[in-house]
Amino acid sequence: MCTYLEHPHLLPQTVEKRLFQLDLAATALKSSSLIVVPTGLGKTVIALMVLLARMDKGRVLFLAPTKPLVEQHAVFLQRVLRDRDIVSMMTGESPPEKRIESWGKSRIVVSTPQVIENDLLSRRIDLKDVSLVIFDEAHRAVGNYAYVYIADRYHREAKSPLVLGITASPGSQSEKIAEICTNLHIANIQTRTENDADVAPFIHEREIEWVKLIVPKELLLIRSAIEELLRSRIDDLNLLGISPVRIDVKSSKKELLGLQAVLMSSAKTKANKSTFVAISLLAEILKLHHGVELAETQGPDALARYFQRLEGEALSRSGSKASRRIVQDPRFRRVVDALHSLEVEHPKPAAAKRILLEQIAAKPESRIMVFTNYRDTATSLLNFLKDDPAIRAVRFVGQSSRENDEGLSQKKQAEILQKFRAGDYNVLIATSVGEEGIDIPATDLVLFYEPVPSEIRSIQRKGRTGRARAGRVVVLMAKGTRDEAYHWISERKEKTMNRQIRDLSGEIQESLRMELIPRQLQIIEQKEAEEPGKMQIFVDSREREMAKLLESLGLLVTVKNLEVGDYVVSDRVAIERKTATDFVASIIDPERNLFRQIADLARTYDRPVLILEGRDLYTTQMNASSIRGAMISVAVDYGVPIIPTEDRDETASVIALLAHREMREGREPKVHGHKTARTLKEQQEYLISAIPSVGPAVAKNLLKHFATIEKIMTASLEELQVVEKVGPKIAQRIRELVGGNYKG
Repeated sequence: MCTYLEHPHLLPQTVEKRLFQLDLAATALKSSSLIVVPTGLGKTVIALMVLLARMDKGRVLFLAPTKPLVEQHAVFLQRVLRDRDIVSMMTGESPPEKRIESWGKSRIVVSTPQVIENDLLSRRIDLKDVSLVIFDEAHRAVGNYAYVYIADRYHREAKSPLVLGITASPGSQSEKIAEICTNLHIANIQTRTENDADVAPFIHEREIEWVKLIVPKELLLIRSAIEELLRSRIDDLNLLGISPVRIDVKSSKKELLGLQAVLMSSAKTKANKSTFVAISLLAEILKLHHGVELAETQGPDALARYFQRLEGEALSRSGSKASRRIVQDPRFRRVVDALHSLEVEHPKPAAAKRILLEQIAAKPESRIMVFTNYRDTATSLLNFLKDDPAIRAVRFVGQSSRENDEGLSQKKQAEILQKFRAGDYNVLIATSVGEEGIDIPATDLVLFYEPVPSEIRSIQRKGRTGRARAGRVVVLMAKGTRDEAYHWISERKEKTMNRQIRDLSGEIQESLRMELIPRQLQIIEQKEAEEPGKMQIFVDSREREMAKLLESLGLLVTVKNLEVGDYVVSDRVAIERKTATDFVASIIDPERNLFRQIADLARTYDRPVLILEGRDLYTTQMNASSIRGAMISVAVDYGVPIIPTEDRDETASVIALLAHREMREGREPKVHGHKTARTLKEQQEYLISAIPSVGPAVAKNLLKHFATIEKIMTASLEELQVVEKVGPKIAQRIRELVGGNYKG
C-alpha cells in the first residue's frame, strides 16, 4: 500500500513516500550535499523534499542543463504544489525584462544555468535571499560550465547558502568527483545503488543483452584503406620528433585530443614551424580517425555522408586546410570510389530492425529508444526503418543545424517527446541529447547502436528503461572493432565509479572538507571586503569568460552589449582586447575591420587602449611587415597605445590595474559612443565576399566589373569567368548559391 508525502505546500496524495528518499533528503538538509542515485529512483522527489524544507527561508533556485529538463521540473513542481503560481521557468527564450519580473515575484525559479549566469553578470539579479540552489545533472560542474560560476557567486552572496547536487553518474575518477564537490562547495556525498536493501523494492528488472555482429570483409577493406591514409599522417607526425608521445593507428580519440591540447599550448609559448606543422597533421589525423570509426561501427551510408562534408569543407573558402589536404590525396579519391561501388551493408541496421520488430511483436504497445553517437546514423537508420508499418520511428537530435542536417528546436523536441509518450511514435532514435534526464517512464527497450566508452553516458542510456516497469537493454557490437573496446572500458569505469563514490562517502570525505575550508575562508573575506567603493567595470557580453576572471580579482563587473570597445573602466578609458590571432584576422576581415574598431575607440574615449595578447603574432601566413605596419598605424595614426600581454591572466591583471588607477582618481565607468555604420561600398564588398570561395579581393574585382550586386547574381558561368581571379570553381559556387533550390 502506497503512502504519500504530507506538507502544507504540497497537494495531498501526489508524491509517493519512500524511506530512502527521506533519509537522503534529511542528510542533505544538514549540509551541502551531492546525492548519487540510479536513474528512475526519484532524484527530483529528493530535491522536492529538500526544497519544501527550505522554501520558507528564501527563494529556491532549481537549475537543469537543458530547456526540456527545465520544463519537466517546472511542470512537476506546478503539478504537486498547492500554489502553482510560486513556480516560474526561465530560459534563454524569455526576454531579460520578463526574467527580472519572474525573479522578483517567484519563490521557486527553475532555469537553465546559462540564463542565470548571464543575469548575474549583467547585474539583473543577485543570490542574497536564495536559501537553496539545486544543481540537476551535477556531474556537469567542471571546467568553465555555468554551474561553477553560479556556485561561487552563491557562496559569496547568500546569507545562509545550501547546495544540493543530484546525478546518477558523477564519473569514475575520484579527481573529477572531488572537482565537482569543490566547485559546488559540497562536503557531503550520499549514494544509493540498486543493490541497497531500501532501494531494491523499487527496482524493476532490467535485462541486458549483447549482440555481436560480423562486419563484411569488403567494408573492412575500406577501413584498412582509410587506416593507410591515417598511418601516413601519423608517421609524418612522429618523424617531426616534437610530440611528447608516439601515437599509432590504435591510439584513442581521447589520446589524440590530449596531444592536440599539448601542442596548442606549446604553440602559444614557444611557437615554431614544426609545432604548427604538427598541429596541422593532427587535425588530419583526427578527421581520418573518425572515418575509420564510422567505417567499422556505423557503415557505408554514415561514412559517405561524412566524406561529402569533408569535400564540402575542402571547397569552402572558410573550410579547413586539413579537409583540403585529405580530399586532394589520390588515395582518398580511391577510397571514395570504392565506397560508391560497395554492394554490401553494415549488419547493424538489419539487426536493429529485427530486434525492434521482435519487441513490437511481443509487446505491441512498446516504447523503444535507440541511441547512436552520430546524427548521420540516426538519419540513415530512420530511412532504413520507415518502410515497415509496425515501426513508427522519429529522429531526436540537438538544436544545432549544419548543411543538409537540420537540428530540432526545443519546442520541436518537446512535441516529439509528447508524441512518443502518447504512442504516435513507438521508436525514438536519439543522439546524446536523449541521454540526460528526460522523463520517459514507459520505455520497454533501449537499444545501443554502439557501445560508448563513457560510464556516465552508458548509465544515462541504460537508465531510460526499467523505470516504471521491467525493461530490456540491447547493445550492438561489431566484432573485431573498437565497439568491443568501448564496451569493456565503459563496464570497467562504471564499476570503478561505484567504488569511488562509496569511498568518498567515507574517509575520503574528510579530505574534501579540508580542501573546501580555505576556499570558504576566501569567500568570507571577499564578503567582508565588498563595499560601495569597490572598483567597477563594464565588460562586453562577448567577453564573458574574462568577466568571470575579472570578478575573481575583486572587480564589480557588469556585462552589457558595448558598441565600442570590450571593456570600459572609466569615463575616459576604454579597452579593445585582441589576441594575436584576432589582430591579424581583423586586418584582412571586412566584417571585423580593425581600423574601424580602433577609429571608433579613439573617437569616443579620451584615453583608448589596445591590449595585444599572446606571442604568436608572426606565426600566420600574413607578411610580418604588414602586421608591423598595422601596429604602427594603430599607435601613430589613431593615437591608441598598445599594451602587450602574455596570456589571458596577464590581460586581466592589466585591466584590473587600469580600473584601480582610474578609481583612485575618482573616475567612474561610463559607457558612450556608437559604431560607425558601414558605407554602401563596404556593405556591397562584404555581401559578395561572404559567398563561399569568394574573398575580399575577388569581391572587389566582381563589383568593379559588373558595377552592381544584381548583375553579379544574374551573370552566367561564362560571364563570371571573364573577371580576373574568377575561375570555373568560383563561378560554379556563385551559380550554385544563386540558382540552387532552398532545402529548408
